[in-house]
Amino acid sequence: MQPFESLEPLTTAQKELYDWLVDYIHTNQHSPSIRQMMRAMNLKSPAPVQSRLDHLRKKSYIAWEEGQARTIRLLHNQPQGLPIIGAIAATSLVETYDDTEVEILDLNGMLMKPDYYALNVRGHSMIEAMIDDGDTVVMERPHDIRSIKNGTIVAARVEGKTTLKYYQKKGSKITLMPGNPDRELYPVTEVKASDVDVQGILKAVWRSVR
Repeated sequence: MQPFESLEPLTTAQKELYDWLVDYIHTNQHSPSIRQMMRAMNLKSPAPVQSRLDHLRKKSYIAWEEGQARTIRLLHNQPQGLPIIGAIAATSLVETYDDTEVEILDLNGMLMKPDYYALNVRGHSMIEAMIDDGDTVVMERPHDIRSIKNGTIVAARVEGKTTLKYYQKKGSKITLMPGNPDRELYPVTEVKASDVDVQGILKAVWRSVR
C-alpha cells in the first residue's frame, strides 16, 4: 500500500469529502450513503459526490466493492490526533525549533479540525497565561489576520524566528507581549505589522505532568 504521505494531493472539494468520510467512518464504524454525503457537502445532486469519490479512489485514498452500497473503506489508517509539528519558544524571539520526531497529540476526537495543530512550549514567558515550559498548545491557523483581537495569544514569526505571545496591534505596529513580568529576560517585541506572520491562534493548552 502506498504511504499516506506520498499520495497525490487532494483538491479542496476532495479533501472536504475525505475528511468528512474519515470522521464518519471512525465514529460510526460503517460507510455513509450517497444521500448522507450530499447533505454533509451541501450538494443537491449525487453527481458531484460520485465524482469526488471516483477521484479519491483513483488517488488511492479509498476503495469500495463494485455494485454494493455503503462499502467504502479507508485505505490509510491515519493517527487520530493533532500533529505536533514542532516546538515554540515562550521566551524572546529565537530560532525555530526543528523537531525531527513526528508525534501525535491524541485528543480522542476533540478539537479535530483541519486547521488545528499543536506545538510543544519551551520557555517561561507565558506563565501568567498559565502556559509553561513543557506544555502543549493547540493552535488554529488564522483565516483573516484582520479579525485577530488585541490580547489574543498567538504563534508569531518575525524574521524567521517564532514565539508565543500576546498580540497587540496599533496602527502599522504590532507588539508581542510576554506573560511574564521579568522584562530583562522577557522583553516586549515591537515590529512593523508587515514583518509579522501570525501562524496560529491559541485554542487550548495541555499541561505537562510536573
